[in-house]
Amino acid sequence: MRGNFGFMNTLTLFLPCAAGVEGYLADEVHALTGLVGHDLLTSRGGVLARASWRDALRLNLHSRLAQRVLVQLNERPYRNEQDLYALASDVAWEIWFTPRQSFKVEVTAQHSPLQSLNFAALRVKDAVADRFRAKTGVRPDVQTRWPDVRIHLHLTSDHAQLYIDTSGEPLFKRGWREDKGDAPLKETLAAAMIAATGWDPHADDPLPLYDPCCGSATVVIEAAQMACRIAPGSQRRFAFEKLLPYQEHVWFAIKEEAASAVCKPVAAIFGSDISHRMVDFGQRNAERAGVAHALQLRGGDALQRMPPVAQPGIILLNPPYGERIAAAGSFGRNARERMGQVHMRGREQAQTEDGGDFFQQLATHWKRHYSGWQAWMLTPDLELPGKMRLKASRRVPLWNGPIECRLLRFDLVAGSARRPRAGTAEGDRPTDTTAPGAADGT
Repeated sequence: MRGNFGFMNTLTLFLPCAAGVEGYLADEVHALTGLVGHDLLTSRGGVLARASWRDALRLNLHSRLAQRVLVQLNERPYRNEQDLYALASDVAWEIWFTPRQSFKVEVTAQHSPLQSLNFAALRVKDAVADRFRAKTGVRPDVQTRWPDVRIHLHLTSDHAQLYIDTSGEPLFKRGWREDKGDAPLKETLAAAMIAATGWDPHADDPLPLYDPCCGSATVVIEAAQMACRIAPGSQRRFAFEKLLPYQEHVWFAIKEEAASAVCKPVAAIFGSDISHRMVDFGQRNAERAGVAHALQLRGGDALQRMPPVAQPGIILLNPPYGERIAAAGSFGRNARERMGQVHMRGREQAQTEDGGDFFQQLATHWKRHYSGWQAWMLTPDLELPGKMRLKASRRVPLWNGPIECRLLRFDLVAGSARRPRAGTAEGDRPTDTTAPGAADGT
C-alpha cells in the first residue's frame, strides 16, 4: 500500500555523469531544485544532493546531463563479502518495493580488493531476499534483463555504498531517437557540449547555433528542446513508477507543470550534413522530439556550406576522429553510404576527395566565411589547433564514452591563421580551461 513517506523529504541523491560534466551538472541541479551549499556537492563522476523524493522525480524529468538519479540507502567501510551482506541487510527494502517484484543488483568498483564482483552482487542479492523472507515469508525473484527494481552497489578500496535506481534506463535515452547513424552522440554529451559553450536560447538576443556535421541531429535537437523548454524525459517511463513511494497524482502534477512551461523558440538553430540520408534521420528524430518547427536541417558539405544566417553565432560540432567513422566533409558524393564502417587510422586523418586534410580545409573555410563566429569542436586530438592553424581560446575536458576529448573553442576572425613562432611546435597550446568543479577526465 502506498502512503505518506515523511523521510522522503531528506534523501541523499547521487547523480552520476560523464567525467568533465560534474560542474555543469551541479549548476543544472541548482537551477532545478534551488539546492546550495552542503546540500549540493560536486564529486568526481557525479553530484550529491540532499533533496526530497519530489526533487528526485523532477530531476529525472528535467536533467539533460545526469546519467541516472540514484537514492543512497546505506554506506559503510567493508573488508569482505560478509560486510556487504550486513550492509544490505540493514536496509528496509520493504518500504521501497514488494516481494512480488523482481530485482537486480549491479556492481561498480574502483580499486576494490574483492576477487569477484559477481560474488559481491550475489551476497547483496541474498541479503535483500533473506530480509524479505524474514519480514513477509516470501523471497522476491531476481530478473537480470528487465527487473522492476535496480539496486546499485559501488565499491572503493575500503568503502561500500548502496543505492536504489529511480531512473531505470539511462537518462540519455530520451525516447525520441529511433533513427541514428553509425557513431551516434549520446544526448547527455550533446547537452554537456551545449552547456560548455554557455549558449542561452532564452537570452534577450540569443545567438544562432549551427552544427555543420549534425549526423542524426542530436546536438541541434537537444538545443531546440532547450529553446522550447521541453523536458528531456517527457516521452519516457522511469523506474520510480514501480517503487512504493510513487504517487501518481504527484507525478502527474510535475509533468503538467513541465508541459505548461513549453514555449515558442526564439533562438535560430541549424544543422547540416553531407549525407542526405542522415538529414532525413535527423528530421524524423526532430519530429518525434517535438522540435521540427524549431530548427532547420539541410544537406551539404561542411567545407562548402555558407553561414545559415547573417548574425554571427556558435558553431558546435562533433567531427570524425579515431574510433568514429569518417563522416563530416567531402569524401566524395554520399560518402557515408559508400564508406560504411570504414575507420580512420590514427586520430585525425579525415581526407577530402581532392586528397587534402579535412580539418585544414575546414579552418580555411571558416576564416573566409564565418568571421565573428565562435566555433566549438569536440576532439581527442590535442594537437588539432596547430594542424588547423587556429588558436583555441578554451579547452574543456569531456569524455565521449571511453574516449578522452577536449571541446575546443576557436574565435574566428577573417584570415586568422596562426603561424607558429620560431622554435615553437604548432601543437603547443595554452593551459586547459574548465568549468568550476569539472574534472579533467584523466
